[in-house]
Amino acid sequence: MPMILVDGLPANAVPADDRGFTYGDGVFRTLPMRNGHAQWWPQQYAKLAADCGALGISPPAEADLRRDLQTIAAQLPDCALRITVTRGSGGRGYVMPENPQSRRVVSANPLPEYPRQWREQGVSVRICELRLAAQPRLAGIKHLNRLENVLARTEWDDPAIAEGLLQDAAGHVIEGTRCNVFMVEDGVLLTPDLSHCGVAGVTRDLVIAAAGRNGMRCRIEPINRRRLEAATEVFLVNSLIGVWPVAALEQRRWSDFKVARLVRKWLDALDSPLH
Repeated sequence: MPMILVDGLPANAVPADDRGFTYGDGVFRTLPMRNGHAQWWPQQYAKLAADCGALGISPPAEADLRRDLQTIAAQLPDCALRITVTRGSGGRGYVMPENPQSRRVVSANPLPEYPRQWREQGVSVRICELRLAAQPRLAGIKHLNRLENVLARTEWDDPAIAEGLLQDAAGHVIEGTRCNVFMVEDGVLLTPDLSHCGVAGVTRDLVIAAAGRNGMRCRIEPINRRRLEAATEVFLVNSLIGVWPVAALEQRRWSDFKVARLVRKWLDALDSPLH
């Protein structure tokens, strides 16, 4: 059973009129806790607060979340954390309630176990049929409406396929169902433009910043499937998986993961625990 805190108290439910439940009116972050430390906590909290601000939701105080995480760490020092912030309870209809009180939910589950070879030997991925809708107002935000990702994930049940890649209506590769995408082209690191759809994850931000510090050119550009398949390398990132090199994209194969391994070293050196 997961450990769940709602506004700092143990619970297993939120009120039925919570706008996160009724309208997807909220945001969330997912991150690992290891040895009682929430990985990259300053960046995770900053992104959570920024996403709340983009939706006009009052973010929880960092001190309150720190207390929540310390409560969880005392019982589950190694876990996968999910921090959800909703606009709180509200009546019927889309009109926002007056003076809404945001609600925070922090849950902890066992860290996911993936095949060990995926980290070093790479993963197999596929292109999903579902296309992401464009909505610049929500682009980059990890909001609670993840129905596109849910539907895309139903497209395969082969356990050998680690992830599915999502395109927009114009055929640009945007992201995976649960991760961000990078590729290497002519020695330059590229990641898709997320100005119209997709989630800008913390790990993506950290990779972009680390590339700059280490003298590797990194650009954010539209990337179509043909360009992705012609890449020297492709790899996936998120806070729980770290870095997964892509070994196969349907019929395309890769075996050189030099940049992916270098990026992993950068991220390992960046770990900023919660104190």
